[in-house]
Amino acid sequence: MKFGFIGAGKVGFSLGKYFAENGLDIAGYYSEWKKDALEASAFTGSSTYEDMEQLVKDSDILFLTVPDGVIASVWEQMKSYCLSEKIVCHCSGALSSEVFTDISEHACFGFSIHPLFAVSDKYHSYKELSHSYFTLEGSPEKMDSIQGLFARLGNPVRIIAKENKVKYHAAAAVASNLVVGVLHMAERLMQECGFDKESAGKALSPIIRGNVETVLSKGCVDALTGPVERNDETTVQKHLSVLSGNGLEIYRAVSEELVDIAKQKYPDRDYGKMEAMLR
Repeated sequence: MKFGFIGAGKVGFSLGKYFAENGLDIAGYYSEWKKDALEASAFTGSSTYEDMEQLVKDSDILFLTVPDGVIASVWEQMKSYCLSEKIVCHCSGALSSEVFTDISEHACFGFSIHPLFAVSDKYHSYKELSHSYFTLEGSPEKMDSIQGLFARLGNPVRIIAKENKVKYHAAAAVASNLVVGVLHMAERLMQECGFDKESAGKALSPIIRGNVETVLSKGCVDALTGPVERNDETTVQKHLSVLSGNGLEIYRAVSEELVDIAKQKYPDRDYGKMEAMLR
């Protein structure tokens, strides 16, 4: 099986290198920007293609590692090629395989394959992919083959329904991007108390690191501490009194989520007044 990549950004670089390092046969890269394709092919020990159709001919599995907004238009272009028995994949977290419209008419198979990992560096992120979950969604006829491919690489995989792709992507955004927003809020509040930006980050880092490690090792319920968990209405009310704007809304919304966790931890405890105060 030969793997071809259309698009040579961070995901294309990382996935191609990860495959190559694990002994898979990379045909090469095609990109609208030839310099990127040259870089990616050199990085993965594969070929650079100036013609997309030739890459399609030479590949059994094609990854469209292009921005989400371009996947549909690239697919439209590919429809004019011979695609019989090819497997066509994209790596969008939010889009399903339905972006490959009329794929059955071309006797090929479509998949959305998403690594649950923030690919931040095209030259180094591949080293972390061995620890990543991959979510799969697409043609049932080839699902066993694709699932087996990642199982052989040692990755845990999870098949999800196409109608859950957006919700799944929202979960990933909450765990990644939204956490950054909450931590930025904490830094800002520290700066309002007299810390400079650098010292605020250093001061918060032990509690951030310790909290994340505890969540990962024990789960959210056992990791939860603080005034919401203790049902400390007085302290939470004081917090609400010094916050405003987005900060206040974020505190309320996240604290309501914490109440749900606290109820799991202490099912006999009455959090009714806390809930009313947060609403």
